[in-house]
Amino acid sequence: MTTDDVLDEFRAAGALREGHFILASGRHSPIFLQKNLVFQYPERTARLCRALAEKIEARFGKPDVIVSPAVGAIIPGYETARWMGVPAMYVEREDGAFRLRRAFQIAPGARVVVIEDVITTGGSFREAIEPIEAAGGVVLCCACIVDRSAGRADVGFPLVALATLDVPSYAPGEIPPDLAALPAEEPGSKRLRG
Repeated sequence: MTTDDVLDEFRAAGALREGHFILASGRHSPIFLQKNLVFQYPERTARLCRALAEKIEARFGKPDVIVSPAVGAIIPGYETARWMGVPAMYVEREDGAFRLRRAFQIAPGARVVVIEDVITTGGSFREAIEPIEAAGGVVLCCACIVDRSAGRADVGFPLVALATLDVPSYAPGEIPPDLAALPAEEPGSKRLRG
């Protein structure tokens, strides 16, 4: 599956949005990939995650477990694990830090692939590996549906991306005037409070 094929899935689901968006990283961008609009369709999700599973397996072999950061990456993590025939787990925030909860356990030495949905800076991935390594898991790579950093995100491990884009993003003090003139939306869930 090519980057164009992945973008076609996003376009067909109405998930490739233009405007002024505040990303989970806190950066601002004129493009937002509203992945939940893609993941609501099992057939789209299956196509994307099967291709991602094949790409991971071609490079690293079959892992022992897939782990995803909650909430956004749970669906692609599960679906990728399904195609690979391995268990799917997720880490979730507790007191601001990712933790393995809900009786999930990673065996010492288990080969782990961390699945993300869309990455910009790799921050959630870097946070997600802490409880995996603390449990004794061996992280093989980070894998994602879309890397919007064109490979510049620092994940600290090999990165397997189904699609790679070069989408601009700006720190709050560096927003270009034409983008700053648009009302900003914060469509992600990272900073939502329960």
